Amino acid sequence: MIRKIVEIDQDKCNGCGLCVPSCAEGAIKIVGGKAVLSADNLCDGLGACLGDCPQDAIRIIEREADAFDEGAVEKHQQKGAEPRPQHAVQHGGCPGSRAMSFAAPEQAPAAEETASRRSQLGQWPVQLALVPTGAPYFQDADLLITADCVPFAYADYHRDFLAGRAVVVGCPKLDDNRFYAEKLTELFSVSSIRSVTVLRMEVPCCGGIVMAARQALAASGKDIPFKEVTIGIRGDVV
Repeated sequence: MIRKIVEIDQDKCNGCGLCVPSCAEGAIKIVGGKAVLSADNLCDGLGACLGDCPQDAIRIIEREADAFDEGAVEKHQQKGAEPRPQHAVQHGGCPGSRAMSFAAPEQAPAAEETASRRSQLGQWPVQLALVPTGAPYFQDADLLITADCVPFAYADYHRDFLAGRAVVVGCPKLDDNRFYAEKLTELFSVSSIRSVTVLRMEVPCCGGIVMAARQALAASGKDIPFKEVTIGIRGDVV
């Protein structure tokens, strides 16, 4: 049948993943660093994902396609997008918000726990929406841009990443990523940042915070060393 359906321009797509959580049916996934349509019958053709693509890589076209199948969508969501580690139980939904439960890790030795308890936070506030871009703690600082789930997933966040760095925290899925890009552009422009490290989670929607940081760095016109680190949902560095 001829019907409306999503088309993704692979030349424009940069794999940021912002379209993935916007698709309630889970019809879009990231494959080889690009967004792709999993199957024609999973796409309702309404285009809820269009507004979340900063690259303008998604559009609605009319072509020969299988009819939208709500039953297939339900089975697809129950199945999940990809296998998870042993002892992880998942409950359907998009990769960034799918509910999962894990077997609790063994407790670390007491001496090691004590060594990890001291906070390495050297400023306040930390939320990107709240920090003043001209704050003195950003001058000659190594900046850590952290997706806000990272400190929960990575046990030694303070010791391995936060120590000695200024930090800003945000969620690219729940907040306005365009605002993030604008705020970071101003921050890079008015402060003497020495280096930028972006900590993101492995879920596709978290790529938005990396994209905002890269866009801001380009807009600021500054040449600042840039590093991206991905944390797995089990707390490992991917």
